Amino acid sequence: MPSAVGGTGRTGGRAGRPTMKDVAAHVGTSIKSVSRVLNGEDGVSAATAERILQAMAELGFRRNDLARGLRQSDRTSTIGLALPQAGTRFHDSLVHGIDEIARQQGSFVLTASSGTAARERETLTALCSRRVDGLIVVPAGEDHGFLRPEQQAGVPVVFVDRPPHGIAADAVLTDHAEGARAGTAHLLRQGHRRIGVVGDDERIFSVAERIGGHRAALRTEQVAYAEELTRLGARCAEEAMHACLDLLGSGQPPTALFTLNNQCTIGAVRALRRLGLTRRVAMVGFDDFETADLIDPPVTVISHDVEEIGRTAARLMFERMAGHSPAPGRTTLPTKLIARGSGEIPVVDESS
Repeated sequence: MPSAVGGTGRTGGRAGRPTMKDVAAHVGTSIKSVSRVLNGEDGVSAATAERILQAMAELGFRRNDLARGLRQSDRTSTIGLALPQAGTRFHDSLVHGIDEIARQQGSFVLTASSGTAARERETLTALCSRRVDGLIVVPAGEDHGFLRPEQQAGVPVVFVDRPPHGIAADAVLTDHAEGARAGTAHLLRQGHRRIGVVGDDERIFSVAERIGGHRAALRTEQVAYAEELTRLGARCAEEAMHACLDLLGSGQPPTALFTLNNQCTIGAVRALRRLGLTRRVAMVGFDDFETADLIDPPVTVISHDVEEIGRTAARLMFERMAGHSPAPGRTTLPTKLIARGSGEIPVVDESS
């Protein structure tokens, strides 16, 4: 179910909630008279207005501000945010950045977790049914053409982390390729030529971009890309650990590891500890995480400001809501290499 951030969500239309019709019937007057009292308009005698207000109190009537807002300005002050999953550091930071801008604009954020590509359409449709003013989507699926009617109705849609498919919309992305190029180049400068890569499914946009950046760095130094040093499809730290154990136990193991997300980095740390190689095999991980500087050696990472990604996406959306209508485009935010120790381990002389 969607949950509200930065405000109190209202679903409206609950069974048993008294309506203006109920108040009018209780008083013996017209719905128009009740509406006039609600909106502070003239045309109702003081005595009737008093009876209407008393009836509202007795019946527990509450004005539906959402419906009222729609009548007056066609705005609900609600932003929809669809995430593949909630509770990860990435998604928590993203929500924080979006909510910061939404609060400044007097809006709140209604979040919903789509979970899978199959559920994404259902989730986005549910958000749209709540008449959100705009949508920010971290995509799980591959086709978002079904959102075109929402755009045509004036609802701006901004995608985050992955570009949209089947729809022309703004996207706010990380420079995954450049970050991966910088991380790989850093390992190459330490003398490493056999660099193992562990990551999630290459069909994921960010993974494909990071693999591309890794290969670009190798080409620059005229180092051949070795398929046998790549393990993709690791969906969690446990799977990444086993992938690293497999790589490090091979006949020609890598002297360094480049991990494509923080779960893979955690898995790699566990594998290196199990094999006693934490000071012999270098590692750079894509994505920072809270305990990266507490590990021995501290983990060198490629970091990106996820809160700023959220703020940028929210600003784009509010600009479109305000009437700015340039052609949809991509906004790409930079990454930063944070050298902490694990990525600065030089190639170990095997004869030592």
